[in-house]
Amino acid sequence: MRKTISSGSRLEADYAFSRAVVDGDWVFVAGTTGMDYATGEMPDDAAAQAEQAFRTIEGILAEAGASIDDTVRVQYTLTDAADLPALEPVMHRWFDTVRPAATAVIAGLVDPRMKIEIEVTVRKRTAP
Repeated sequence: MRKTISSGSRLEADYAFSRAVVDGDWVFVAGTTGMDYATGEMPDDAAAQAEQAFRTIEGILAEAGASIDDTVRVQYTLTDAADLPALEPVMHRWFDTVRPAATAVIAGLVDPRMKIEIEVTVRKRTAP
């Protein structure tokens, strides 16, 4: 069964996409930035943006019946490679025991305030 989940971001409506798609045990979370969709605010630095993105992803995964600990793949899209060292503690905080397959890409993002976008693929664990 396929289910779509929205975070309420204006971009989802503007560009016809879902924040996440749940398909069976799989959850595909779209690139998520540091925007706080409740307030419309975005922190200035990359590490704070990553923390906010992970909080958004965590909420989306809970709605999907999954957990950040179920993550099997993550892609980080950064606008500046120089921000990567500042992100290391954030990555460890969220994924230290999970250790998903990971890719980091340096590219432009749709809003110049955005410094990082995080996309995850999750496979929900079944009860033992």
